[in-house]
Amino acid sequence: MRVIGHLHHAIQHRPHLADLSVAAVVLLVTLLTTAAPGPLPEGAPLACAALACAVLLVRRRWPYATLVVSTIAAEVYLAGYHGRGGILILAAPLVALYTVAEHSDRRRALIVSGLVIVAVGVTHTVGVPSRRLGPENLALAALGGLAVAAGTAARHRRAYLAEALRRAEEAERNRDADTRRRLTEERLRIARDLHDSVGHHLALINVQAGVTAHLLTGESHQVRDTLAQIRQSSRAALDELRDSVGLLRRPDDAAPLQPTAGLAELDDLLGTFRRTGLQITARIDGSRADLPWATDHTAYRIIQEALTNVRKHAGSADVAVTLRHDRDAVTVVVDNDGPPVAPVDDAHAHGIVGMRERVSALGGTLLAGPRPTGGFRVTAVIPAAS
Repeated sequence: MRVIGHLHHAIQHRPHLADLSVAAVVLLVTLLTTAAPGPLPEGAPLACAALACAVLLVRRRWPYATLVVSTIAAEVYLAGYHGRGGILILAAPLVALYTVAEHSDRRRALIVSGLVIVAVGVTHTVGVPSRRLGPENLALAALGGLAVAAGTAARHRRAYLAEALRRAEEAERNRDADTRRRLTEERLRIARDLHDSVGHHLALINVQAGVTAHLLTGESHQVRDTLAQIRQSSRAALDELRDSVGLLRRPDDAAPLQPTAGLAELDDLLGTFRRTGLQITARIDGSRADLPWATDHTAYRIIQEALTNVRKHAGSADVAVTLRHDRDAVTVVVDNDGPPVAPVDDAHAHGIVGMRERVSALGGTLLAGPRPTGGFRVTAVIPAAS
């Protein structure tokens, strides 16, 4: 059994070995059955039998040529040994016919097989009318049909396996892509939470510590040193946070949005910044009860980030926040009249980059830059289609 298993494995992975085995078996059986009632074929008949079987070695590469050559050689051999067991030589063209059916479409296989079977049947009945519907021709037609059916089944099985393999590979690629997408979304969600929540509060701690140190004139050096340490620690934490966000973010990554805060908390947000020294005036035009959560959350984050930037770069400036609800969009405008600041490289301005990504993810636009009259303006137009 182990030997048979090794032989099957070798034949499966070495097609030429299988072809050689088939050709040898057909030739050997033909010669033995032919020699049973008489002498072993020699000379030209033997060469024809060998040729009819030998061409099977190239049947996968040239199926049609193999079929023609094998059929002609087999018929030449049968011309001299018909009736002495030589009929088994037709197994060679039947194998070739199977190969044609395996490597061609159904229509072509049926046409070719029909022509071959008719040609062979006519050849066998030349001069012998009684053979026209005899058992020999009927058996030949049945075997030809069986060869075509087997070849067609093999072709369908190969196509099915190829399609199954393609779908498995495609499913694997889709699964990998989905995994990478989920990891990217989770990474960006963490980056957004770090920057929007932790960074926001650290920036306020740093600013409030600086304001407190400036206002305290009669306190001891210990209090001043403590406030300086708070400012230094919060600044170091902000720097580390910026580096962490830079590691988590990647260029061209989409910005996922998770509902954590919205415009319902806008008054609390403005109150927090007013307590830090910002003079904020807010104007809200209209309202929408059916505002999508993504738009609601993004508008809140834009206002939060813009006010944080004002407090960090413009100090105690006057700020005007305008929120306008239109039918198809929500427009956020944050103006401040603080002193102009030096341009910041977009590669490191995670706040502006993050705002732009949030708005772009919803199909909106964001503009941020100095105002002609001084100060800075952030304008975001966020689609609000439900």
